Amino acid sequence: MTKVYPNASGLASPPSSNGCESADPNPMVLTVWKKSLLFNCDGFTVFDSHGNLVYRVDNYMSCNNGEIFLMDASGTSLLTIRRRKKLSLGDRWLVFDGETADNPRFSVRKNVNLLNKKCLAHVSSPRKNDALLYEIEGSYGQRRCAVYDEKRRQVAEIKQKEASVKGVDLGNDIFRLVVQPGFDSALAMAIVILLDQMF
Repeated sequence: MTKVYPNASGLASPPSSNGCESADPNPMVLTVWKKSLLFNCDGFTVFDSHGNLVYRVDNYMSCNNGEIFLMDASGTSLLTIRRRKKLSLGDRWLVFDGETADNPRFSVRKNVNLLNKKCLAHVSSPRKNDALLYEIEGSYGQRRCAVYDEKRRQVAEIKQKEASVKGVDLGNDIFRLVVQPGFDSALAMAIVILLDQMF
């Protein structure tokens, strides 16, 4: 069987989730595996380019009262995602720091504009009168998505992962998340979780 990650025993410290990444000029390439580390639970396991565990998600809305926790390798909650219960055409989720329940950091809304079919969702800031921060385009089903900032610069990308052994198909459960320098990798992973919920 082809390895999803090279080093299962390593634990990496997650990059800061305050929007400021390291000074490394190279993009961060994460391997996302749509599988929980816990038996009999859905979620995600995320590894860095050295094979160290960086992020994990071990719960879903169906089993945790509408909350999803993005955790670091040791299980500390970095972000909490909550679905807003509101009668509207577009689904909306709120992203909070840690396990807090007030003053959301981001709001993510599924695109319902039929004229803009390549747009999947919008990320805005409730702290700044819902100002648009990022737009997500592409196809999550095909694992080809890009996240653009308000100046249309690509800040993150979801792409299929190529197997190291020729002819082996990893499927849609294993893919890459490429995060550009200066973009919060925890937010990028929260976007992956939300796209999975939306689509």
